[in-house]
Amino acid sequence: MTLIEEISNWISSRTTIPIEYVKLAVTTIVILLIASIVKKLLELLYRQFVKDPKKRYIYNQKKNLTIMIIVIATCLLIWNNHISGLITLISFLSAGIAIAVRDIIMNFFAGIYLRTVKPFNLEDRIEINGMRGDVVKMSALSFEMLELGERVNGEQSTGRIIHIPNSQLFTYSLKNYNTAFKYIWNEITVRVGLDADIDETKRVLYEIIEKNDTIKETPKKMESQVEDASLDYIIYFNHVRPIIYTKIVESHVELYIRYLVTPKKARNVEDAINRDILEAYRNKEIQLFKE
Repeated sequence: MTLIEEISNWISSRTTIPIEYVKLAVTTIVILLIASIVKKLLELLYRQFVKDPKKRYIYNQKKNLTIMIIVIATCLLIWNNHISGLITLISFLSAGIAIAVRDIIMNFFAGIYLRTVKPFNLEDRIEINGMRGDVVKMSALSFEMLELGERVNGEQSTGRIIHIPNSQLFTYSLKNYNTAFKYIWNEITVRVGLDADIDETKRVLYEIIEKNDTIKETPKKMESQVEDASLDYIIYFNHVRPIIYTKIVESHVELYIRYLVTPKKARNVEDAINRDILEAYRNKEIQLFKE
């Protein structure tokens, strides 16, 4: 007598469950344990030989999917002759089960939607239900993202992981910073006096913007991405190069520096531009407004 049979007989003798169903359940548990051990061993191999985090994640997702398919197929073969009995049992409990697993079912179908329609991909920056972050994991029932702080603070990572059920894709609006192209418009406000030489100030500011390496590379890449996106979206921009707008506000003039930048580089670029503006002010190239 095998260990599985001994365990099954022991459980069956102390319950009213038929021995054949106990044996099938124990066998299923053993299969799941073996699958779990195999997953852990493969994860150890990935950590040892695959150094690139992104490749490691992709391999791990493929491994999980493959093992899940094998486990489901094996369990179906084992339970093949008893599935009709299970269906009969489930039919009596269908109403209660439907209520209990409604959210799981919604998450599962939302996961299929996520994989097929692809409203976002791994590493995309998104916002949903008031939460903003970079997607770091996607699974059949949920996705996870690395939380970002408020935009006023440069959208820096908080270090917290947010776990979000897939069903929220059907409930809340989704903002994707990377769908059509990987750039967003960012603005910096520079205040100068009413008597300032606006044209000269703009000239200095344009020089500061255009010497920034990140901004310098953006227009050409952006034009290419807009052209590609035009196949799926009615999107166009009159300007893809940096531009400075002027507005008179009470006792001073506000100059709005508007430029394209990738979300993940926005704060670094803003920091570099502000440093250059301060340097220009100290060198008396521009005159900033003082209240």
